[in-house]
Amino acid sequence: MLRRQFVRENPETVRDAVERKGVTGVDVDEILEIDEEWRELKSRGDGLRHERNEVSSDIGELKQAGKEEEAQAAIERSQELKAELQRVEERADELEDELEQRLLEVPNVPHESVPTGEDESDNVERYREGFDDLRVDPADVTPHYDIGEELDILDFERGAKVSGGGFQFVKGDGAKLERALIQFFLDVHEKQDYVEVAPPIPVNSASMRGTGQLPKFAADAYRVSARQADDYDDDDLWLLPTAEVPVTNMYRDEILLDDDLPVKHQAFSPNFRREAGEHGTETRGYVRVHQFNKVELVNFVRPENSYDRLEALLGEAEEVLGRLGLPYRVLDMCTGDMGFTQAKKYDIEVWAPGDDMDDGPDVGGRWLEVSSVSNFEDFQARRAGLRYRPERHESAEYLHTLNGSGVAVPRVMVAIMEYYQNDDGTVTVPEALQSYMDGQEVIEGHEPIGESAVGAGDKE
Repeated sequence: MLRRQFVRENPETVRDAVERKGVTGVDVDEILEIDEEWRELKSRGDGLRHERNEVSSDIGELKQAGKEEEAQAAIERSQELKAELQRVEERADELEDELEQRLLEVPNVPHESVPTGEDESDNVERYREGFDDLRVDPADVTPHYDIGEELDILDFERGAKVSGGGFQFVKGDGAKLERALIQFFLDVHEKQDYVEVAPPIPVNSASMRGTGQLPKFAADAYRVSARQADDYDDDDLWLLPTAEVPVTNMYRDEILLDDDLPVKHQAFSPNFRREAGEHGTETRGYVRVHQFNKVELVNFVRPENSYDRLEALLGEAEEVLGRLGLPYRVLDMCTGDMGFTQAKKYDIEVWAPGDDMDDGPDVGGRWLEVSSVSNFEDFQARRAGLRYRPERHESAEYLHTLNGSGVAVPRVMVAIMEYYQNDDGTVTVPEALQSYMDGQEVIEGHEPIGESAVGAGDKE
């Protein structure tokens, strides 16, 4: 969240951030009015407390001097001051709570380098990699959802039967490929000095609030408790939407030492999101689903180092795509498409040739976001109480947090199934993954199971 003092001293900057990020329901003027009334009450409370202390001191002196009537008047005034102080403090506490809730809904201020724009069409492409010698022609590529079913490595129908739309079974060599990708990602990032953590899957409301998922994105998350999504408290548990939540909150309300920084953690986890996706092919297959696997990279750094670390983090996330030989591009996200919590954000989009989309590259196919690499500056740190002490004798300061996917597994699976597709309907295993699949070079598929797999004329 933003500092109260920052909002108070820079209202135009905050209004601009709200407008440029397209956030609705935030009234900066009302926040300033609440803050002003709160500060007036705090000042009034200090004055009442000071007067009451003076009156209390006078009572003893008046009694010693035998001035009983004056002492009694002072006692009555002390009681009046106590009652008034209680009313002032209760109202100040109410305003404090309201101010905190209002500030939780204010977005982070974009970094000065972020391009201004309204939506994804205004994002700026920085560069592309891997397009010099493409191995497939999109006109000859079968979409992943079709070839996945033909090879019997993806089963959307049975996934929907068991859990509903947006869930799936990944089977046989498909499951083996996914497991290989996860281990490959973890191994690559370990060599980049990331320490792996295995996080808890349910997270509490305080953790969701700390990284910015609450209150704004409550409707997109899956809850463990049976209460309604707009009625949560710190005892509730949520299925994590991203490992960013538990890993960032590992050090919530703690003070790290300067010698600890930078802290670099990676975590593999399943992730759960209710997002419905868009119409058309975006809702088909393994692109936008409610449960998916991902390796997340989380960094805790000194403020002055965070933008250098952002560029390094981008390179660390890119490395896995380069080693897989998959074409991709990097986008500098505009203000209207960068998200609520980020100060600056890059997206990495892999090329999937199986569906020719209007917004795809000139060669055909489409872009799939596989990683968002973000600097939150101290926005999450203030919500979660993440601080560090520059020197042992100095005051603690808020650190900066960054994260990026390293990367989202399903969409990389989609890209592999389409980009490494062969004319005979098989899929070549990228060389970087073959050692993780016991030397397997090609996914040839499996015979389907069940009566529905038998031709109608062959059924008994």
